[in-house]
Amino acid sequence: MRNTGRGIAFSVALIAVVIAVGGCSLSSPDDLLIGVYLEAEAAELEQPAGDDDTPVTFVVEAGETAVDIAARLKREGLISDVELFRRYLQYHNLDAGIEAGEFTLRQTMTIPEIAQVLQQGQRPEQVVTIQEGLRLEQVAAAVAAQTSIPQDEFLSLVTTGWRDAGFAFDFLADLPPDATLEGFLFPETYRLPEEPVAADLLGRMLETFGTRVTLEMRAAAAERGLSLYELVTLASIVEREAVLDVDRPVIAGVYHNRLDAEWFLGACPTVQYALGTPDNWWPQFTLEATEVDSSYNTYHNLGLPPAPICSPGQASIQAAAYPADTDYYFFLVDCTKNDGSHLFAVTDEEHLRNYEMCGGN
Repeated sequence: MRNTGRGIAFSVALIAVVIAVGGCSLSSPDDLLIGVYLEAEAAELEQPAGDDDTPVTFVVEAGETAVDIAARLKREGLISDVELFRRYLQYHNLDAGIEAGEFTLRQTMTIPEIAQVLQQGQRPEQVVTIQEGLRLEQVAAAVAAQTSIPQDEFLSLVTTGWRDAGFAFDFLADLPPDATLEGFLFPETYRLPEEPVAADLLGRMLETFGTRVTLEMRAAAAERGLSLYELVTLASIVEREAVLDVDRPVIAGVYHNRLDAEWFLGACPTVQYALGTPDNWWPQFTLEATEVDSSYNTYHNLGLPPAPICSPGQASIQAAAYPADTDYYFFLVDCTKNDGSHLFAVTDEEHLRNYEMCGGN
């Protein structure tokens, strides 16, 4: 009804202009009409859509029209009046100046402020894509390979420097005193300024983590006795184990069952993490490797490892928060297929049969 009201106001303004100018010839009657309309709505133009100052990432895709953009801004709570936004752009010749790009907006911004920000889409940028399942050192290498951010600078920031960098994300307060940001560098594609610094990217990663790992997911983990840090730790193991999304909640369920039964977790990726070196961050798993002396060796240490082992994607975090409810305690890669799927088992005997079928001895 709000936009309908604006449409009526716009029509009334049109009648007023027609009466005022009578039969005079106008070089741009539309501009005059819109100017009258905007003057009548001057107070509304300076009224933000809300009072939430949380940064919102807003992406304008190539080919989107001002109408499309205005509608999405309204849906996302960034403007309260589509018609007023469109007419403001039109009157100030800003509608054609909106370019594809990624912008940071807030509910507390006014229509003129949002319109001005959206004119900056053509600025040069650097783009970096972080894949799921990478450990800190690999993320730092990927960042350096795709941007001008030095590898050592980024790695230093995410290991120790982040505590003094002033990042105001509530979930960081719950991390252990000696924690790095392993597990919290959310895998995604990020668009950065032309000359970014490490803090630019880390801020975006943490912002994305806070948005994607919802309060509902955190609450679901808490109901299972897991802190957010433990949730991310478990999800990081699931990320390294699973290939198919359909397997993720089942694998997570296996680990939940083992934790509940106070079994050793027995997760191969934790041993690989312990043995990783710059030459090979994820060495081949062997039975001999299970004897490594490390707090990350979940074959000899009960419970979860002390920290996440990689950056899990949203599917793995969701699986760890909402695991499949099964009686499975065992799994291995399905040797009868070539798609990365797994064979699951309830008992040790059933698991042994699967193991022998796949060439184990």
